[in-house]
Amino acid sequence: MRLLCVIITLCLFVSCKGQKKSENKALEERISRIENGLQSNLRVKYGDSVSIQYYNIEERMKELKIHGLSIAVLNNGVVEWAKGYGMADTSQNKKVTAKTLFQAGSISKPIAATRALQLVEKGQLNLDTNVNDYLKSWKVPENEFTTKEKVTLRRLLNHSAGLTIHGFPGYSTNDAVPSVLDVLEGKGNTDAVRVFREPGEKVGYSGGGYTVMQLMISDTEQKEFSDILQKEVLNPLGMTSSTYANPLPKSYHNLAAAGYKSDGSQVPGKWHTYPEMAAAGLWTTPSQLLLWAKAIQDTYQNKKDGFLKAQTVNEMVTDYGNNQGMGPYVVDHLFGHGGSDEGFVSDLRIWKAHPISVAIMVNSDNGNDIIQELFLSIAKEYNLPGIYHRLRTYSEQSKEQRARYVGLYQFSEDTVAKVSIKDNGLEFSGGLVKNPIFLIPESDTLFFSSKSGTYFEFVFENGSVTNLKVVGYNGKKISD
Repeated sequence: MRLLCVIITLCLFVSCKGQKKSENKALEERISRIENGLQSNLRVKYGDSVSIQYYNIEERMKELKIHGLSIAVLNNGVVEWAKGYGMADTSQNKKVTAKTLFQAGSISKPIAATRALQLVEKGQLNLDTNVNDYLKSWKVPENEFTTKEKVTLRRLLNHSAGLTIHGFPGYSTNDAVPSVLDVLEGKGNTDAVRVFREPGEKVGYSGGGYTVMQLMISDTEQKEFSDILQKEVLNPLGMTSSTYANPLPKSYHNLAAAGYKSDGSQVPGKWHTYPEMAAAGLWTTPSQLLLWAKAIQDTYQNKKDGFLKAQTVNEMVTDYGNNQGMGPYVVDHLFGHGGSDEGFVSDLRIWKAHPISVAIMVNSDNGNDIIQELFLSIAKEYNLPGIYHRLRTYSEQSKEQRARYVGLYQFSEDTVAKVSIKDNGLEFSGGLVKNPIFLIPESDTLFFSSKSGTYFEFVFENGSVTNLKVVGYNGKKISD
């Protein structure tokens, strides 16, 4: 009998070992298909043919001057795989691993929002009360826009508070880093955070609003914001290698990636400091981001209280307009957030009806293209909805036709862009963009970016171009 038990145990061991080996091989093949199946996000139709390009991840990184990249995939409640590619820091010959820390940019927002919502659940904050009732060290200045409606926490979280300052550039190692109060008063490198339209009127993205929320949390708990988030959100979720601390403490430096500009050069000082921590200050890894994603996704899908209550999560992922929830963006099949700091680009996507979440982090300003290409490849491999390429159609225009669009366009008092003729299209430069964008004609009114497919819409009146609209901005033509 003893011999029989030994034989059975040995057979089970061999069987399990063989099954594990088979599973590992299947996963390796899956990862390989993703790595070698990157496809262009933009597909351009020329006549009856459609231009589709496929890439290998390492070749694509080289082409885009991207030094390092990190991916993690959560499947059925566990991180199925996590992998780093390229270099975290070329000056130190340091490679990216799954443990390399990246700046998360605006992915900081939904995770910071988690603490605000915890305080709501505890009754210490109310989503629909005037935030000035909670702020102690500073108040949102009242003006003509706050006569009837007030800035509330719900409006801060869903970007409908009517506050200024879209995003923050951060501070280099040679800059003096202002306090949060100084940031709010415009004593840093951005204007003061002020109400510029009636709160609740419409959704308009505001990093300034999240900086107000950061101060609310600190004032309420009378502690440093980064310490609060570490103790109450990051550590309980297992995100023990992540931090909101800015400047980044030296104990994290050996794990941190350096940021790189669009030309491939390193950000001076390796990275910027963000006192606007709730808006842009989180340092983390893709695998750690997925711990937060798992907590929110589990509660959303199972409809049972978890790290946050089910009702809270439902409100968090409600679309309040313009695909904006209370923290994450919300679309048909998924929710999540993107992020961009100086030299870093990231994206976190969480599926509503599938047990899958994906986080991708890149230490380059050029990260957007490869991130979307990776999501297309991952969506194909895992059969996920909600990730689509952009299809655009080329429509030839003569040089004389394209001359109608040439000129200067004023988007704000100090933002002027130039449109000029280039090759078989147009070039958009200055104003809203760091680098010139080549535009391809699709119709008399629509051109699109040759890289991203983003539409640029020209407005005609009485046969002449009067305005140019692009991603929510409207520029008036002021000269030919």
